Amino acid sequence: MSWFTNLIGGRSGSQEREPDYYEEGTVLLHQEKYHEALTSFRLALRESPNDTDVLQQIAVTYTRIGMTDEALKTYRRVLELKPHASGAHYGLAFLLLQQGQQDQAVAHLRAFLARPPQTPNAQRHVSHARQTLAELTGEGEGSPELQLPL
Repeated sequence: MSWFTNLIGGRSGSQEREPDYYEEGTVLLHQEKYHEALTSFRLALRESPNDTDVLQQIAVTYTRIGMTDEALKTYRRVLELKPHASGAHYGLAFLLLQQGQQDQAVAHLRAFLARPPQTPNAQRHVSHARQTLAELTGEGEGSPELQLPL
């Protein structure tokens, strides 16, 4: 149930449930309603302040609206809470590249590839990270550190 539906009241006869702000934020993010998504994610974070999934979605949203300093801080917070969070390493790496911080970006790409996500749609991110790392380091696709399990 969205915050708006909550405000005006749900369907008559429906059972009252707490809104799932994380789910709502995810839907809004996919609809490219970034500011609305950020509001929902912040509400979700209020309910669970150290939820790394929520924090990563906030960082993605900050990135999409151009708030890169906030995105960097948020990704770093995720890594404080969960040092092997592959999504945070991936996002942070590419933000650092935009800022010209190649050495730090390479370290985060390597951390991402050391523990790549195992979800079905993650392959394109893994391939992108491998290609970017190869371009940055001059190492070929056949390099041992680039041949990590998917």
